[in-house]
Amino acid sequence: MTTPASSGDPDQYRLPTNVKATHYDVTIKTDLEKLTFKGLVKISLDVNAGTSAIVLNTSNLELGAATLYSNALSAEQAPTVSSFDKTQERTTFQLTQNLPAGSKAELKIAFSGELTGNMMGYYKSSWEHEGKTKHYALTQFEPTAARRAFPCWDEPLLKSTFSVTMISRADTVSLSNMPAISEEVLEHGVNVPSDLTELLADTKNEKWKITKFEKTPPMSTYIVAFANGHFKFLEDSVEMPLSKKIVPLRIYTTPDVIHQAQFALDVKKAVLPLYEKIFDVEYPLPKLDTLVASDFDAGAMENWGLITGRTSVFLLDPERGDLQAKKRVASVQSHEVAHMWFGNITTMEWWNYLYLNEGFATLMGEVIIPDRVFPEWRVNSEFITEHLNRALSLDAKPSSHPIEVDCPDANHINQIFDALSYSKAASVLRMLSSYVGEEKFLKGVSLYLKKKLFANSVTHDLWEGISESTGHNITALMENWITKIGFPVLTVTENERGIVVRQDRFLETGAADPKDNETVWNVPLSLVTAEDGKAIVDADVILEEREKFIPLDTSKPFKLNGGTTGVYRVLYTPERLALIAAEAAKDDSIFSLDDRIGLVHDALALSKAGLADLSSALTLVNLWKNEKEYLVWQGIGESLAGLVSIWWEHPKIVDQLNAFRRALFVPLVNKLGYEYPAGESRDTSLLRTLAVTQASAARDEGVVKELQSRFKHFMDTGDDSKIPSDLQRVTFAVAVRHGGGAEYDAIVKAHDKPKTPSERISAIAAMGATQDPELAQETLKFISTKAKDQDIFYFFSGLGNNFKTRRLLTKYFQDEYDVLYKRFEGNFSLHYLVTFSSDYYSSREDYAAIEAFFKDKDTSKYNQALAQTLDTIRARAAYVELARRATHLSVLLNDDNDHPRPTHAPRPYTPSSTLTATTH
Repeated sequence: MTTPASSGDPDQYRLPTNVKATHYDVTIKTDLEKLTFKGLVKISLDVNAGTSAIVLNTSNLELGAATLYSNALSAEQAPTVSSFDKTQERTTFQLTQNLPAGSKAELKIAFSGELTGNMMGYYKSSWEHEGKTKHYALTQFEPTAARRAFPCWDEPLLKSTFSVTMISRADTVSLSNMPAISEEVLEHGVNVPSDLTELLADTKNEKWKITKFEKTPPMSTYIVAFANGHFKFLEDSVEMPLSKKIVPLRIYTTPDVIHQAQFALDVKKAVLPLYEKIFDVEYPLPKLDTLVASDFDAGAMENWGLITGRTSVFLLDPERGDLQAKKRVASVQSHEVAHMWFGNITTMEWWNYLYLNEGFATLMGEVIIPDRVFPEWRVNSEFITEHLNRALSLDAKPSSHPIEVDCPDANHINQIFDALSYSKAASVLRMLSSYVGEEKFLKGVSLYLKKKLFANSVTHDLWEGISESTGHNITALMENWITKIGFPVLTVTENERGIVVRQDRFLETGAADPKDNETVWNVPLSLVTAEDGKAIVDADVILEEREKFIPLDTSKPFKLNGGTTGVYRVLYTPERLALIAAEAAKDDSIFSLDDRIGLVHDALALSKAGLADLSSALTLVNLWKNEKEYLVWQGIGESLAGLVSIWWEHPKIVDQLNAFRRALFVPLVNKLGYEYPAGESRDTSLLRTLAVTQASAARDEGVVKELQSRFKHFMDTGDDSKIPSDLQRVTFAVAVRHGGGAEYDAIVKAHDKPKTPSERISAIAAMGATQDPELAQETLKFISTKAKDQDIFYFFSGLGNNFKTRRLLTKYFQDEYDVLYKRFEGNFSLHYLVTFSSDYYSSREDYAAIEAFFKDKDTSKYNQALAQTLDTIRARAAYVELARRATHLSVLLNDDNDHPRPTHAPRPYTPSSTLTATTH
């Protein structure tokens, strides 16, 4: 199995600095009929050191003639390509005359390429219009694909200005980062620039136009963007608070879905001025567009002035939009607008600092700013499940990586766009904000941005800004959180005088070996205690050593990690956890909603790691049967579903766990019903969706029959009014899971002609839910022959969630490996396919089989995902073995209310300490 490349000599992976590009004139001619593009790039160069060669990035381009004019030499020469390094995607031009240091030059290169459907570089996307397939073209350059569209110095540190000119058919729309300053129909002999004569020779008998765009500010190549197609748009504008400029806002789509774009436009209008005000830094561009793409590899992309992204993150049907889709559109649009500052104005120096872009965009774009626009959404509380717990789950694997990660080459760059760069980074920044106070935190961020306007930054630039605003030594406080792998579990032991808190690295496989347990983090404890029945939070107490004694009256309620702002888990004794759970269940509890969410995730994670009894975790859940908050139930449902998935090949245990799930969620279904009345709270609607989904997954007969009835009406009449949009996904899945060919065929039709992006995704998930082996093969065949590349991981996810099709999916992936690898090589999707096809196994035998399959493969483009997948299987297998030894598969207990309660008693965990931990 290939391991990640070592950084070694950085020059091996970075372009030479003998010349620096200062400005690009990029001309792109797009032919949507031939699905090709041609271009000419003129690059202004500063010669930093005398040189006889110029090295820059190109990939998948046919290079034409090149010329170079030197100011110092007052002469033009014709450099020749002396070598092309396919691995590093570099072309070397040999010069006939050396360029002297300190001089300036201009390099011109003609080039051409194909508009392929690989969703990288400048590529084609398709849509259906009046029964015919039509194409348009757009860019996706992050992280290293600008070189697929034009020759360039394709590294984030090498900022330049750009002037883009687009030549396109006269009936199309051309877009780029900046507004168009001119657009005119081409007339040969009248307005064709002399250096473009050859490029435009084949346009004489057709109607073409030339569109010139304003010059950009200094920017990195990965956020350059352009697009051409038959687009429609909605528009608005907003007055900015600092500059008082009126910034025009547009959202472009294909004509068939423009009616679903208004909400994303509204969100953009709401959030853009808030960023400018909070950061005290003006938005520097004269416009901000969004282009919605039918084919897109990532979720969305923050191209400066021209955000792009897939339909599911930007479109919302005003009549049929479900709440989760609405939240997704708002958070993604806000996240991408955050990048206009984090990433675009101030850009990380190299990809190992990716978190400076993505962690900030996640925290600002999905929490701090949306909380001001949609306070009823309680996004800070949602963050605990959607980001913090997700990050901790990944970071608990031995194959995790630090937030700031060595990132030498393109193969590794793609792989760090993960939950650590996004969710863990955001969680650590959120913890810091909570510790120093949000106002001071944001002030420090503003100072950081102002010092690095239109420049590049590293971690310490950020710490300097926040240190200045807070008076804290932020570097000392935060260094280990950014540069070290993992996070701690805090073990709390009690004596008559107080508590002792000890930190050790948390691993999903159990207590960490000494060699993996060397880091000591600075941990804000956020200690919650009670005084006169009110919560008192000590936000200043911090654990800076391996263990610490804290004086405390343990006869009163207390807990660590108040508000679940810390990036760690807390291990209490079973007795203390039961006391905390009982206190948290009270209506007037000193523990908050955010405390309860964190307690659920910690309890289940600690039990799966063998550090606590599962019975303790389920006692906590059982105490909260009368919980009213959706966000707590969401954590419970997610955790229980994870347990069921681990035991998927043990039907008796699955049945017992499902009985427990039914006992929890069916009463909620009975209470809330299936209808979504106008005006009800968002949380009530979400709780209903969750309860129905969990009850149906647990095979409750009444819920299944109700959903089947609603789908049958839709299948018989074509009328979907009995399927609320929020229940569409679960209804579709139940119909196929408990149905046959007729239901499956109806779902395929919904996939092919969806009313909304959400409906297509619901249909894909349902196609993977079939229990019929023949229909499962139909789904696999569909992947190979009909599915859009951007949707493949949805198919894999659906089949991987279905116990009946897991082994079929693994076999399909392995049988089709070469085809799939070639299809997705270089895409973000590749690592999802590796993970989703095999991370659900729970035995050593399957671990060995998966490992053996990849032994002779070149895994360099997904080695991190593979290592994480193998870690997951190993942890699941260890959990199953531990539980079987402890319980002999007898996992049913009955609580006082006769609800089935599974349990096991894992080995006691004692930290290697001079203190004695309570044995569990």
